[in-house]
Amino acid sequence: MQNYCKLSYRQLKKYCDLTNFKFDTTDEIPCLVGIMGQERAEEAMEFGLGIDHPSYNIYISGAKGTGRTSYAKKVVEKKSQSQKVPVDWCYVYNFDSKGKIEALSLPAGMGRIFKKDMDELIEELLIQVPRAFNSVDYEKQRNEIIKEYQEQKNKLIQYLSSYSKEKHFILKSTTTGFVFTPIYEENEISEDKLDELDEEVKEQLEKQLEEIHEAALDILSQVKKLERVAKKKLLQLEMKVGIYVIKPLINELFKKYNQCENVHNYLKKVESDIIENIFYFYSEEVDEDDEIITIKTAENEDVIKKYKVNLFVDNSNTEGAPVIMEFNPTLNNLVGKIEYENVNGSLRTDFLLVKPGAIQIANGGYLIIQASQLLSNPYAWETLKRILQTKEVTVESMGSQLGIGEVSSMKLEPIPINLKVILIGSSYLYHLLYRYDEDFEKYFKILVDFNDDMKRNDENEQKMISFISCYTQNEGLLSFDKKAVAELMEYSSRLIGSQTKFSTRFNKIIEIIIEANQWAQLEKSAVVSGTHVKHAVDKKWERLNQYEENVLEMFEQGKILIDAKGSKIGVVNGLSVISIGEYMFGKPSVITVTTSKGKGNIINIEREANLSGDIYDKGIMILTGFLLEKFAQDDVFNLSARICFEQSYGGVDGDSASSAELYGLLSSIAKLPLKQNIAVTGSVNQKGFIQPVGGVTEKIEGFFKLCYRKGLTGDQGVIIPHQNIGDLMLRDEVVEAVKAGKFHIYAVKHVDEGIEILTDRPAEEVYKIVEERLKTVVDNKNNK
Repeated sequence: MQNYCKLSYRQLKKYCDLTNFKFDTTDEIPCLVGIMGQERAEEAMEFGLGIDHPSYNIYISGAKGTGRTSYAKKVVEKKSQSQKVPVDWCYVYNFDSKGKIEALSLPAGMGRIFKKDMDELIEELLIQVPRAFNSVDYEKQRNEIIKEYQEQKNKLIQYLSSYSKEKHFILKSTTTGFVFTPIYEENEISEDKLDELDEEVKEQLEKQLEEIHEAALDILSQVKKLERVAKKKLLQLEMKVGIYVIKPLINELFKKYNQCENVHNYLKKVESDIIENIFYFYSEEVDEDDEIITIKTAENEDVIKKYKVNLFVDNSNTEGAPVIMEFNPTLNNLVGKIEYENVNGSLRTDFLLVKPGAIQIANGGYLIIQASQLLSNPYAWETLKRILQTKEVTVESMGSQLGIGEVSSMKLEPIPINLKVILIGSSYLYHLLYRYDEDFEKYFKILVDFNDDMKRNDENEQKMISFISCYTQNEGLLSFDKKAVAELMEYSSRLIGSQTKFSTRFNKIIEIIIEANQWAQLEKSAVVSGTHVKHAVDKKWERLNQYEENVLEMFEQGKILIDAKGSKIGVVNGLSVISIGEYMFGKPSVITVTTSKGKGNIINIEREANLSGDIYDKGIMILTGFLLEKFAQDDVFNLSARICFEQSYGGVDGDSASSAELYGLLSSIAKLPLKQNIAVTGSVNQKGFIQPVGGVTEKIEGFFKLCYRKGLTGDQGVIIPHQNIGDLMLRDEVVEAVKAGKFHIYAVKHVDEGIEILTDRPAEEVYKIVEERLKTVVDNKNNK
């Protein structure tokens, strides 16, 4: 009759074989090279990094804590070391187009030198130009020009004065020009006396004055012409002096950057502009005694800024290709920004205040970004895609994205981009992007998928030991002995819920390493032992299990009605799992079933109360299918049933209780009591086969704790699916209880086996009773 499997204590947990550990402490083991259990991901990453194509960017998916970020950084940095250092980029003033800023590329490390050279050129000009203009030679040539001008001007004025006397007028110079005073009988005549003269005399004087005015206009025209000639000569002299000063300085730069054509062309424009505008390097003032301006030296910082260089991207200290990890990928942090300075209450900027973003700094190398952070920043994702499409980047602001006018009138020349982007995110986010963003597949063709588990074999055990050794040595922690390592491995298997696998969520392993080290130090131990690791795990659970303790107290106090002994009709103890943060525990639940005459409907009370999920509802429909096939082939199924999770006030989902509900239905129909000392988990299909469920370890422990609190009777236990045997990683106290015969775990493959355990009757006998009960209902109905 007995077809089910009663598990041995040896099947409840996979312990490490300490004889396989050929060390005393982890200090004897070398550090881990590479990453554990991610062979497929490593192969995909290597392939993706090897393709030099702008569309083959990489998306690394997987759970947090699997080492995705640290692995990506490590492998990319290693790859970058063998690659060429990219060029430097500088922003400089564009002399051909006002308001535009030109981008210059230079070999790595030359950008910093070029900036320094241009600063030194400006400083030297600020010294040499004033010195040249204050030289004796310059003053001599300038004075000659001025003297020549003054002499010719004086001759013309002298001629005008003589001509005026011939016409009986005296020439007088004022601040507003020339004034002509009439002479009559060798005396100057005022305006009052002029009116007293005869009309004939007055007409004669007016005629002569007109002739003088005509002559004066001609003289003034000649003076202006002389002045223009003098100014032109002074300007030519300035340019001559400028060339004399600038040529030796700029020629040195021409020689130094003769291999950089773009820099060479820029220097030509600088030379021409400085010569043309040499007066920018000194101030001007008017001499009160001289119409020609005099010159003195002074620095004009605002004007000469256009000759400076903004070292935008500096790769002078970069080894290989740059690797940039941007943890806050805002729009400005990605593509750079234009800063402003407050000058007398107003904001001002220039090309020297343009700052690079992560994309410009990573240009020619690799950019690593967290996908969720990128997508949560406005316009960052769209901007990145556009950059990958156009293969060039320029500094943008949020205002430009929104179509708002920019404060700055500068137009920056875009910089060409050669970049491999590596996004790190969840698998869920990857599939969302792949489905709903048509550009994602185009630009991120390589998926590096990290598993959250790896095989538990000898090779990975050795890697785990190396990992522990590496971490403890790097962090200066105590070494771990064999038993401590074994406890960590068993904890890793429990995290993933499998005897045949290790968890790859190494952040959880590291937490226990750190905490176990702390407990060992508190005990002043020289090494971390298995006791310390076990204590660390227990204390971690203790910090998180407050809600579980509250539930167990309610079981003890009878506030939650549940029995762990005896038998009841239509009542079965099911098992569910509750997750609170990172802590997960099993909670026994009473499932009750009532039956009556009806039309074959099985009513799910949880669904009627809108407390059940779709998967739970599906499970109810599946067990209905089993009943109809089993008992409604010849007769109508004339019973109705109601199924309820008692004292459940939250949502219920999942199908792991479907087998327990089926046992309860069979019990209620057949009026056969079910053992309350046996709890049940497992889903069922329409053919009655039991299917595996999740959280089986926690579910068993949940019922064990209830039985332990109420008192172990020796006949209590749990029914689980046969397929879940390999998932068991139970706590030592449960294993010991099973070993002592105080608790039992049964693994079943079919409903037949489960009903035999719960009723101590063969399954066929139970089914026969059910058929007779159903037939009685039909007969009673027909008799009526």
